[in-house]
Amino acid sequence: MRWVFLGLGLVTAGVVSWMGRRGELHEGRPWVFITDMAFEPRYDAQAAGPFFSDDRVMRAPPAGTVPFGGADYESDAGSPRQNPDFLREDDRYYRGKEGPNWVTQNPVKLDIVLLRRGRERFNIYCSPCHGATGVGNGIMTQYGMVGVASITDDLHRLMSDGEYFNVITNGKGRMMPYAPQIKVRDRWAIVAYIRALMRSESATLPDVPESQRGKVTP
Repeated sequence: MRWVFLGLGLVTAGVVSWMGRRGELHEGRPWVFITDMAFEPRYDAQAAGPFFSDDRVMRAPPAGTVPFGGADYESDAGSPRQNPDFLREDDRYYRGKEGPNWVTQNPVKLDIVLLRRGRERFNIYCSPCHGATGVGNGIMTQYGMVGVASITDDLHRLMSDGEYFNVITNGKGRMMPYAPQIKVRDRWAIVAYIRALMRSESATLPDVPESQRGKVTP
């Protein structure tokens, strides 16, 4: 019986020692008895492959191909309509740039409808961090977030509209990109509203329409 216990002890020690190597990194493929299609042959994006004559895995669209369709445009296979949101040819509108430079003026027509939309989107996406007036005192600062920028201070006033649009689109520093959440036109609406916030900080009574001056509190 003693040899039985000794054998079991040695087997147990061996199993435990072997399992202790599970944290090590190995270049070889692990033993997988049921693959569940985990190792299907495939090519990675931008990789090379011998299937095509040019050795490129990813194929270029046929010459003259133009994007069509989209949720905002009613179309069918018989009468497709071009969707500019797919093509994105207008760098001023879709990227905030004109050549190598940021655009200095908002490419969207400025009116009260745009400003109201910008205020709505700003309050949803921007005010939690930057505050309702953009000075960096949003509710997130009450929960420990530090270093939130005042987007209406003198330094940020020097930023062009295109640069503001780019920051909303791609993020900056700890700020995440908001392109997936905010549509292109809404980003420009936010930029317009930020300009309105900047203007309000230095506004004087003559800037207020006469019909509204009685509502202004000294």
